[in-house]
Amino acid sequence: MAESGVRKMILPARYVQGQGVLNQLGAFVKQHGERPYVVGGRTSFSKVKARVQASLLAANVPMAGYDDTVSECTHAKINEIVQNIEDLDIDVIVACGGGKAVDTGKAVSEKLHVPCITVPTQCATNADGMADAVIFTEDHKFVEDMYLTRPPALVLVDTEVVGRAPPQFIVQGMGDALACAFEKPAYAATQKAKKASDQATTAAIEVNMKCFATLMAHGVQAKKDVDSGKVTEAVEAVIEAIKLQSGFGFGGGGCAAAHAVHNGLTTVPGIARKHGEIVAFGTLVQMVLEKRPMGEIERVMRWCKALGLPTRFQDLGKLDRGSMFGAAEKACDPNDTMSNMPFLVTPKMVLEAMEEVDRLSGSMA
Repeated sequence: MAESGVRKMILPARYVQGQGVLNQLGAFVKQHGERPYVVGGRTSFSKVKARVQASLLAANVPMAGYDDTVSECTHAKINEIVQNIEDLDIDVIVACGGGKAVDTGKAVSEKLHVPCITVPTQCATNADGMADAVIFTEDHKFVEDMYLTRPPALVLVDTEVVGRAPPQFIVQGMGDALACAFEKPAYAATQKAKKASDQATTAAIEVNMKCFATLMAHGVQAKKDVDSGKVTEAVEAVIEAIKLQSGFGFGGGGCAAAHAVHNGLTTVPGIARKHGEIVAFGTLVQMVLEKRPMGEIERVMRWCKALGLPTRFQDLGKLDRGSMFGAAEKACDPNDTMSNMPFLVTPKMVLEAMEEVDRLSGSMA
């Protein structure tokens, strides 16, 4: 093997974004199968069910069935859906909803060995294009990343749908996407230093940095526009940054400290924020761990504050502070993504970095 390793990227086969593109779902499904089954959450699927059904019927590929009971992506729910439909001769899964529903649908398609089409109904995560499913317990404690053998065949993002979802979703999505410009370079440096067989591509790093630039340039305006019920160029740019650019080339690897800190914090009693919001806090923690210039940290922290993303412990909920070292230990689990940092990170370092982020935010005017 060459000393530089093998550069790999995993991406969805097709990405389509725009207002009204949900009407094209049936035509796309027909390219992959004739018996689609929809996996979704009750609230999210109810908002688009009529349009999904109409589009599938118009293309002569009506739903063979649906499950809209996903409230958490768990091994139990995945196995339950698989068991319920394995005799229905399903040949394509349509995963419709937020991150939990989409990840559940992707995992179901993996177990059934059929293609998956993802149809997000909000913009809180980049799960739609990723070749993994994040598994939690019923009470939303992180269990594992379930890596899949293939990414979705299509990510269909109707910006009329996701752009008019409650504004907190696009903010959460920006918090999740923020991490890519810090985690991907850390992962790439680690893989290069240890001469790993899998190496990051330059393209992935460049697009992740473009994502960061888009968020910094348009994020605050996009939030204002969504608050006003408008789908503008700023909103379209930010949706693409979240749904496509932030996950570009990640595949089954590429996360680092930010997501590891998130995974640790989900174990703390009293945590009250969503995935992307906690990841934003974790990104600030990673910046401190990396000893980034203070001006750079403050810029990102001010951006987070402008969007309402958490920058202090009190923003994350009524945390049991006695559990924080346990969260730091969980973040440093050798099986988690902290191992993708290019230097050894200990629980003590994580706890001190979290405390430093809290202190810096409190001292900022």
